[in-house]
Amino acid sequence: MFYHIFYPLSEMFSPLNVFQYITFRAAMAILTSLIIAYISCSYLIDFLKKFKINQTIRADGPPTHLAKSGTPTMGGLSILFSMIVSTVLWARLDNRFIIIALISTVWLGLLGFWDDYLKLVKKNPKGINPQVKFIAQMILALAVSMYLWKYPPNTDFISRINIPYLKDTFLNLYFGYIIFASLVIVGSSNGVNMTDGLDGLAIGNLIISAFTISLFAYFAGHAKIASYLRIIPVSGSGELSVFLSTLIGSGLGFLWFNSFPAQIFMGDTGSLFLGGALGLACVIIKQELVLVIIGGVFVLEVLSVIIQVYSFRHRKGKRVFKMAPIHHHFELSGLAESKVTVRFWILGIIFALVALASLKLR
Repeated sequence: MFYHIFYPLSEMFSPLNVFQYITFRAAMAILTSLIIAYISCSYLIDFLKKFKINQTIRADGPPTHLAKSGTPTMGGLSILFSMIVSTVLWARLDNRFIIIALISTVWLGLLGFWDDYLKLVKKNPKGINPQVKFIAQMILALAVSMYLWKYPPNTDFISRINIPYLKDTFLNLYFGYIIFASLVIVGSSNGVNMTDGLDGLAIGNLIISAFTISLFAYFAGHAKIASYLRIIPVSGSGELSVFLSTLIGSGLGFLWFNSFPAQIFMGDTGSLFLGGALGLACVIIKQELVLVIIGGVFVLEVLSVIIQVYSFRHRKGKRVFKMAPIHHHFELSGLAESKVTVRFWILGIIFALVALASLKLR
């Protein structure tokens, strides 16, 4: 909104020319979303406590988690509100990728909110039927994927995906790309959901991942940089840096209250749309496989659950981990929750650096 209001006036007042720069608007988006998230989250905590909308703690989980009982949840509402407002203020609203991002964010945010509402307000422990939730996610993902198929970010790479670390090496999926892109979005959404189990764990790694993907988006949207780095150029994708910057700022504002010991949890209201936002951005900028590296922590969490379930079903009840997802395994092995969280943040930074290395190792 600010771009459309102030940049046209730059001919009369030259300092307003700064609004054309993505880097300036991204920085302002971080600051704006951080402030909004901080203020809204502080009020949301009081509201949730008043109506006793609290996290339900699993009896079979780590014993230390029993102390978390009564902690307000659905904090994702604060992040959602902050991201939407900040994106509308600082991003170019005539950019089709921003419109797609906003629609997807609202769709998945409302889906997560409905799931939390059923669990916490209606006292339905199962929430939305898992099949219904998956179908709702796939409807959005397929709609986005088919749109990007018909109106591709880059017409030379409609169905081709880049193989990281290899020079000019691509895999053509043809019509299968629509399903592949949809699974990237849905998988990313659910991966974050599984990681949201320790104070600050999910949001900390989301901030790291969002910052890394925002760099890829900026590079892809800059023709000269994209050409130099030999990545797929995507005209207009630089605006996604502004959108992802709102995630960074909102995440920092939320982390203020979600850090150990957490005063609020994000719930499915936050985890579903935040993970989906990362997957969506990588699909748009044609860096689908790099997401696996950037979101390495989320991938490890999902894999630990898959391995645990497979082992339990096919090895007569035997478990590989003391508990899945894997962050609980380390807790039950004697590590303090805060130490597990920080070490997973460090892993997230390492994965981000490895992903960024793909820009030069070609």
